[in-house]
Amino acid sequence: MDIRPRTPADLPACVEALAAVQAADRYPVNWPDDPGAWLTPAGMTAAWLAIEAGAVLGHVAITRDQEVSRLFVTPAARGRGVAARLLESARSSTPLPLKLEVSSEGRAAIGLYERLGWRRVASSRATWLNAAGEPALLHHYVSP
Repeated sequence: MDIRPRTPADLPACVEALAAVQAADRYPVNWPDDPGAWLTPAGMTAAWLAIEAGAVLGHVAITRDQEVSRLFVTPAARGRGVAARLLESARSSTPLPLKLEVSSEGRAAIGLYERLGWRRVASSRATWLNAAGEPALLHHYVSP
């Protein structure tokens, strides 16, 4: 498995990987009209992919506000340390602490962040609805 910067040519494969994640986990909760644009959030400064045998296993981006965004790992690649390696690529790209937010429904993600030393600093309600149709409860984390 290789971790490398994402290029514009990678977007179709990233969308395909995201579709597998959405089918398994409902992330994102609502499938975007333009998934390629969704994978490129406003203020994005960099993005990385985990790749193996030409297939996208995972993705992460960071924004100019030092926020981790669009982190996912395909169902078939889970349990192999892909998310940890993607987060490390993001963290090593800047000397500043990173931040992220995660829905309370993302129990596996929360467990990963906490095992990696990320610290929960706040919680808030989102403007979007979770799987139960309620405003999602977001937990805010800061990198170690």
